[in-house]
Amino acid sequence: MANTVKVSAADGTLYHVACRELGDATQWWRIAQLNELTDPDLSPFTMPVTLTLPTPDQTQNAGIPDYTS
Repeated sequence: MANTVKVSAADGTLYHVACRELGDATQWWRIAQLNELTDPDLSPFTMPVTLTLPTPDQTQNAGIPDYTS
């Protein structure tokens, strides 16, 4: 079963959610892709919305796809 989280405008942005749930704010795009979102801003969500979370991925360097340091 996939992990989910309820979010609303009070949660701010997907950056905040990714930091809290995945331990890396830069992985917000993974949550966005999984939930077919294009904007990290959660202010349009006046009512709580359930988002599916990706599994934490420690192999993501700084959370940016195809980035190597």
